[in-house]
Amino acid sequence: MVFSTKMKYVLSSIAQRIRRCFVFTGLLLGPLSVFAQETGESIKTAAVETVNSGDTAWMLTSSALVMMMTLPGLALFYGGLVRSKNVLSVLMQCLISAGLIGVLWVIVGYSLAFGGEGKFFGNFQYFLLEGINPDSVSGSIPTYVFVMFQGMFAIITPALMLGAFAERMRFGPYMVFIGVWLLVVYCPLAHMVWGGGMISQWGAIDFAGGLVVHMSSGFSALAAAYFLGKRKGFGHEHIMPHNLPLTIIGAALLWVGWFGFNAGSELAADGTAGLAFLTTQTATATAVLTWVIIEWLHRRKPTVLGAATAAVAGLVAITPACASVGPGGSILVGAGAGILCYLAVTLLKPAIGYDDSLDVFGVHGVGGAWGALASGLFIADFAATDAGWGGQVWIQFQSIIFTAVFAIVLTLIILVVLRLLFGDLRVDEEGESTGLDLTEHSETAYSQEA
Repeated sequence: MVFSTKMKYVLSSIAQRIRRCFVFTGLLLGPLSVFAQETGESIKTAAVETVNSGDTAWMLTSSALVMMMTLPGLALFYGGLVRSKNVLSVLMQCLISAGLIGVLWVIVGYSLAFGGEGKFFGNFQYFLLEGINPDSVSGSIPTYVFVMFQGMFAIITPALMLGAFAERMRFGPYMVFIGVWLLVVYCPLAHMVWGGGMISQWGAIDFAGGLVVHMSSGFSALAAAYFLGKRKGFGHEHIMPHNLPLTIIGAALLWVGWFGFNAGSELAADGTAGLAFLTTQTATATAVLTWVIIEWLHRRKPTVLGAATAAVAGLVAITPACASVGPGGSILVGAGAGILCYLAVTLLKPAIGYDDSLDVFGVHGVGGAWGALASGLFIADFAATDAGWGGQVWIQFQSIIFTAVFAIVLTLIILVVLRLLFGDLRVDEEGESTGLDLTEHSETAYSQEA
């Protein structure tokens, strides 16, 4: 009995000590295990969750907004400005830009613009988007989203040019022209400015495409308008828009879509995107107000067409500068666009005598050049640039000259080659008189009864 009592006591004492050891070990290892688990999860989170859902949602929305700028925005804007016998041809040219360029961009355009580290153009490393998958990330968004956002820019840029030679270019040569132009002019410029090429190495500011989109299309459009010649009756007949309400609807859609164009170029939903949103609205509003006042004084009547043109001019001008100027600077950018683009459309065009059907050069060429220069002139924080204020203005000026010459020379070369391959790029006189809707597409926009 005594032995069994002692044994119980000893065993009980040993059990208590074992429990105390486990409790102590638990107190020690418990937090360590939790820490290890949390650390492992945080490491896993850092490795996997590099995509920001808010940024991604904003960029998906921005991509859709930029697509809306081409269809239906630009299509309606241009469609209302031409004569009724040519409205379907303009709509079709916008549609085929979305189709043709949309395919070319995925096959090779993106790679030429953003592949490799060349000075003037990219390479074929992303041919058919090779090496990109759903897990690929660009910044804080999926690479696929970045590809499509940039693809929307590529779609609208060639479509902008058609306004300069509207009502006179054959549809087949037009398709070949915009396809070749994308690969030869647009993609190299996109690479030089946004893909780490020469112009970006200079330190030029082009936040959302003043050089890449608007100057390239505007100066190429001027070259194409000269090359193709004037419309039949230009300078002798008063050629009027056939449906200004369509044009106003198109301009309104462009204005709304442009917020995705500019604020989306930040590639994130942050303060810089907010600044770009604010300056885009402010500059455009200022351009409209400035143009209307000038036209009122000059022609005694402010016109709806003038106000719509002014809105696009303001949007174009603020595009390269939207993230580098402040609210006050955006007012100056918009006022300058209203003045310079008005002068280009009403005085320069008649003085020189070129037939830019829908004033692509006067709005996109002149407006884009002004915006690119204004990006340096009104930069909010010039101390942040390596070149300083004067140096930055000089860099912007160099970029403008290079882009203008590059676009004009290569566009003329493309057109010369296409003429050798296809003959006359214009419809014949009878087809021009009848209208491109019937001669190129065998359709009419409006029935005879209407």
